[in-house]
Amino acid sequence: MTIFERIINREIPAYIIYEDDLVISFLDISQVTKGHTLVVTKKVYKDIFEIPEETLKHLIAVTKH
Repeated sequence: MTIFERIINREIPAYIIYEDDLVISFLDISQVTKGHTLVVTKKVYKDIFEIPEETLKHLIAVTKH
């Protein structure tokens, strides 16, 4: 299980910025740059090419926001 899956499952703490049915965003634990936020899909995919088009569009829209 990845660290992202553990955050999604609330097994480890994270400062969550946004969450919906498809994606979750949270502050990077290492914070090299103040406010650095990660936006990830809630479902695990092997790579970006495996993500369904609509999910990917949503991920990018949330990231832009």
